Amino acid sequence: QVQLVESGGGLVQAGGSLRLSCAASGRTFSTYAMGWFRQAPGKEREFVAAISWNGGRSYYADSVKGRFPISRDNAKNTVYLQMNSLKPEDTAVYYCAAAAEPYRYSRSDFKRPGSLGSWGQGTQVTVSS
Repeated sequence: QVQLVESGGGLVQAGGSLRLSCAASGRTFSTYAMGWFRQAPGKEREFVAAISWNGGRSYYADSVKGRFPISRDNAKNTVYLQMNSLKPEDTAVYYCAAAAEPYRYSRSDFKRPGSLGSWGQGTQVTVSS
């Protein structure tokens, strides 16, 4: 399994941008699909975006589609979430997660967070109105 550390969160005004990073340890990062999730106070953790191990495929929650592109740099063992046109309702703790198995990219996995293999500790994003 990979170990994950998120960074890049902070306080931003509505309409602003942030870029989250998720740094992974281990040589096998490039073989794992990755995803971003978020959890707002009092709400369940929800899917945000996912990307295949080689970056060739991605998909998004409807709430962020067109605003939060996901990308990865396998040479740097890092996955990114560029957050644009932020809204107050985007306020949450953001987590990255890795698929449980290498070379597995399944949308159904990212619909069931319990099926994923590794999680980071989260980074807080707060959007003020």
